[in-house]
Amino acid sequence: MTLLFIGIDPDTKTADSPTVWVDQEKRELVFQGWKPGPELEAECAAFEVPGHAVGIPDDEAVIRIPARMVPMIREACDAVERAAVR
Repeated sequence: MTLLFIGIDPDTKTADSPTVWVDQEKRELVFQGWKPGPELEAECAAFEVPGHAVGIPDDEAVIRIPARMVPMIREACDAVERAAVR
């Protein structure tokens, strides 16, 4: 796996560190974020979308990323798109 570090929450403290990377080999975005509270996780699990099973599969997770990290997420999207062109 070749991770490209994109950025960390600019308001991070010692222990809080929402982070954005790009897996260049798999061309995927990788996020580290906060675990949601049980209410948000339950709401996400109950959300119905056509063609999508209700619930959160065991190999998936809901995470929270602060909106102030949007520029980093855009940068990560650009990096993934550049990798796809190669």
